[in-house]
Formats: sequence, structure tokens, C-alpha cells
Amino acid sequence: MSEFLSMGGYAAFVWPAYGLTLIVLVANVLLPRRRHRRILKQLRVGTDEFQSVSQPTVRHVP
Repeated sequence: MSEFLSMGGYAAFVWPAYGLTLIVLVANVLLPRRRHRRILKQLRVGTDEFQSVSQPTVRHVP
């Protein structure tokens, strides 16, 4: 088992690469979920960041 973990002397390069890959994969799942929840919360509360932009006035022509 220790031979596998030492990776033939390359463990100092292999294990950090695995760790960094795992961090990136987890971030690719969690960050969009967090942003989605934040946007949904903003929409529910009505404090959307684009709310300050004035809406066009609709005029009905007879």
C-alpha cells in the first residue's frame, strides 16, 4: 500500500494534482448552485441588481 501511495517517487507531484482537480470539480458544482440560490432570493425579495434601471413606459394608442 505504501508503494502505491508513494507513486514510485512521484507522489509529491501526483497527489497535489489529484487534490487540485478535486477542488476544481467541487467548486464547479457548488459555486453555480450558490449563485442560483442567491439570484432566486434576490428575485423573491425584489432587490434585483437591475431594478434600478428604469422600465420603459407603455402607452396605449387609441
